[in-house]
Parts: sequence; structure tokens; C-alpha cells
Amino acid sequence: MSYGSQSSSRGSRRGSGRGRGNVHHEKSKRKEQKHRSGGKYLLEASEAPAFEEVVEKTLGRLGKLGGQSFACSPFSQYFDDWLLSLKSVLSEFESNPAVEVDEEFVKERSQVIADVELKLSERRNEEAVFEEATRMLAEQNTLLVQTDTECSYATQNLASERKSEIKGLTRRVHDLEEELEETLQTKVSILSPFARRSQSHKKAELNRKLDAAKSELDSAVKALEAEQEKFRDECEKKKQAILEQMRILEKKVGSLEADGSVDDRRFACEELVNVVKSLLQRKTSLQ
Repeated sequence: MSYGSQSSSRGSRRGSGRGRGNVHHEKSKRKEQKHRSGGKYLLEASEAPAFEEVVEKTLGRLGKLGGQSFACSPFSQYFDDWLLSLKSVLSEFESNPAVEVDEEFVKERSQVIADVELKLSERRNEEAVFEEATRMLAEQNTLLVQTDTECSYATQNLASERKSEIKGLTRRVHDLEEELEETLQTKVSILSPFARRSQSHKKAELNRKLDAAKSELDSAVKALEAEQEKFRDECEKKKQAILEQMRILEKKVGSLEADGSVDDRRFACEELVNVVKSLLQRKTSLQ
């Protein structure tokens, strides 16, 4: 009896132990489930600020890229590096475990990148025009100096060619004037009609020759002045045409001296900031 009682008592205690084991197991299970559930909640809660932190960091980097300026022309030498930096910022953002981009984000981001690449490509072409305009401006400046030198040299040659002719005519006029003066000073006998007629004829002839020489000299001087004036006009027209071309080129060069890509790049970064912010809003609204 006593054994049986003890046996029964031990059996009862073993049964009672199994019951407590089941209760403990259920409690442990519920505690584990609760712990897991709480862990999931903590994980989700920790993911949200991590995503916002990534967003803020990305927005800051985009802002810096949007405000970046390039040192000197040609500014297109910096375009590839800038685009690479921009794409790296977006790549790091999208590959972050806390970020889950959607189709709308990818579409908008791709469009902004394509737009700014096109704009920068156009800027490259403009800089090529700028470099060509700068080269042409230097050539026109050289041509202006050359034309001015040629005109001055040709004017001197023209004067030199006419100078000997005018000098000869001037000497002839002077000689005729001296001969006429001598004739007028020559005294003839009033009793010699032949001598008087001869002197009168000589004076008339000298006056005729003198008038002709003076007229020829005057014509030569006027012809030289007319040729010089015509030549100066032609030279001035050539120089004005060169100067006008230089003004056009200077205007073109002046408009391209500044970095025109600044606004394009800033606008692209502002658009990407909006794209990232829109993604954040969409994700926040789903929580």
C-alpha cells in the first residue's frame, strides 16, 4: 500500500510536473511570440527614421551639387565629372537598404537625368561655337591691323607715284613764270615794230604755256586728292566691315563667357529634390 501510495504519489507528482511544463511552455511560447511581434514593431519603427535620414542626406548632397560652380572655361571639361557625381548620389540613395524606390520615382529620376544630359550637351556645342568665335575674333583683329597697315602703305605709294609728276609740273610752272618775268623785264626799242611784235608774241605764248602748266598741275593735284580720298574710303569700308564682324563676334563671345550650365544644373538638382521628396511622401502615406 505504502509503495503503491508512494508510487501513486510519485505518479501524481510526475503528472503535476508535466502540467506545469506545458503551462511553462505555453507561457514561453507566448512570450517569444510577443517578443517577436515587438521586435518586428521595433524594426519597422527603426526603418522609418533611417529612411528619412537617408532622404535628408541625399537632399543635402543634391543641394551642394546644384550650387556647384566651375572654375574657368571651357566649362564643359567639368560636365562629365559632375554628371558622375550626380548619378553616384542617386545610386547610393537607391541602393540603401532603407530605401525602396517605386516605378514613378525611377521614371521621374530618369527623365530629369536625360534632360540635364541634353542641356549639358547643348552647352558643349555652345562652347565649341565660343571657341570658334574666339579664334575668328583673333583672326579679324589681325586682319584689321594688316588692312590698316596695307592702306597706309598703299596711300604712301600712291602719293610717291604722283609726287614726281606733280614735282615736274611745279618746276615747269616755276620755270615758265621766271621766263615770263624775264620777258616782261626785257626792254625793246619802241622804234622796232618787229621786236615789239616778237616780244608780245613771246609773252602770249609763255602765258598760254604757263596757264596750261598751271591747269595740268592743278588737275594732277586734284586727281591725287581724289584718288587718295577714294582709296581712303575703300580702306575705311574694309575696316568697318572687319570691325562690324568683330562686334558680332565679341557679342557672341561675351554671351558665352559665363558658365551657362549653372542654371541647368541647379534646376536639375531641384527637380531631383522634388522627386525624392515625393517618394518620401508616398511611402509615408502608406504607413
